[in-house]
Amino acid sequence: MDERYAQVVAVLQSYFDGLHHSDTAKLGQVFHPLAHYVTATEAAANGGEPLHLTMAQYFPIVDARPSPASRNEPRNDRIVSLEFAGPVTAFARVECSIGPKFFTDLLTLIFVGDRWQIISKVFHFDLRKD
Repeated sequence: MDERYAQVVAVLQSYFDGLHHSDTAKLGQVFHPLAHYVTATEAAANGGEPLHLTMAQYFPIVDARPSPASRNEPRNDRIVSLEFAGPVTAFARVECSIGPKFFTDLLTLIFVGDRWQIISKVFHFDLRKD
């Protein structure tokens, strides 16, 4: 396995772990401090603006919610695809779930400071009909 590929897969696994455990310390290791968090899912439903958060805005939301792990939710995370655009840029399409929401995340990663970090998260979610 290519070293870059293995490194990005490790970052994505930490991302999934951070979400499942609502662990912003772990998420802080995988997100670049200047990362963008964006979704238009709810805006599309009500004609509003996309939601755009910085990490400083996003992490308190994660801290405030009960973790999927604490609710014994099954993990549904997987890497759908991973592509590289040169030696320091990657794009991953991943899926995971939190509560009734099933997410498709489009993650852009960059290699800076001797490590891969997520610089943008653009996502869509669907509500599961359980």
